[in-house]
Amino acid sequence: MVKSLATVCVTACFLLSLNACTQDKDANTTLAADITEPAQILRIAAAANLSDVLPHIIDSYQTDNSSPAQNISEIEVTYASSGKLYAQIKAGAPYDIFLSANQDFPAKLADENSAGATSEERKLTKPFTYTRGQLALYSVTKPLNNFTPTSLGDVFTSADFTQDSKVAIANPDLAPYGASAKAYLQSQNIYDKLNAQKVLIQSENIGQAFQYAHTGSVDYGFVAQSQLVAIKAKPEQFITLLPESYPAILQDGIIIHNTDQAADFTDYLRSKAGQQHFLQAGYLAVQ
Repeated sequence: MVKSLATVCVTACFLLSLNACTQDKDANTTLAADITEPAQILRIAAAANLSDVLPHIIDSYQTDNSSPAQNISEIEVTYASSGKLYAQIKAGAPYDIFLSANQDFPAKLADENSAGATSEERKLTKPFTYTRGQLALYSVTKPLNNFTPTSLGDVFTSADFTQDSKVAIANPDLAPYGASAKAYLQSQNIYDKLNAQKVLIQSENIGQAFQYAHTGSVDYGFVAQSQLVAIKAKPEQFITLLPESYPAILQDGIIIHNTDQAADFTDYLRSKAGQQHFLQAGYLAVQ
């Protein structure tokens, strides 16, 4: 009887000890979960022409980095003209990455920051080229199948082009696609004439220029080739300009807040996987 009682006591003590260890282990696990850093928000300021391709790149990036061991950021994107985004960043907007539609704005940010930074830690990383855009002329009201890239200038002297015709162009001072469209028209010696006749309708960015043309609010619009790929535009609705007929639209980005997540995402943009998305979306290859 005494022996049995002793055995019961030992067994009870063992179970209590085991339970305590289990509770300690659970407590440690809970504590570890509590101190795991939550996913951060990665904020991207992106040129308007990226609104069709960037969501696909983000989806692929998050899928490729979806293992439980990786703490993937929630990604928020603001689309606007490059000039407007540049002004927002200068005013202190909390973006982590700036993806411009040209090279000028990221370079200006880097130069201005380098001159004003008080320490190495506050200096921005160097700008990087992530894609090259293509320019196209688009119309849903006037067929363009009788013209070619080399005869594109004839559109503006054809019978379909009247004194009431309107052409949408992104603001050349804010939007690189607008600047390239202006340069093309100048190379054809027709920009000043169209401007004087009030034929040109300036939009804030390339997204708005596309909407004007796509809804038929204007007869023609200089738009991004990627926008036409996204909507599967009919061949007679557009002409892709020859790349050599306007200044190359090299699109640069820059990291504003140099975090691991920002560096990882921009690396993905320039990776083979990221570049494949750009090629499929109507951009040109980046060397």
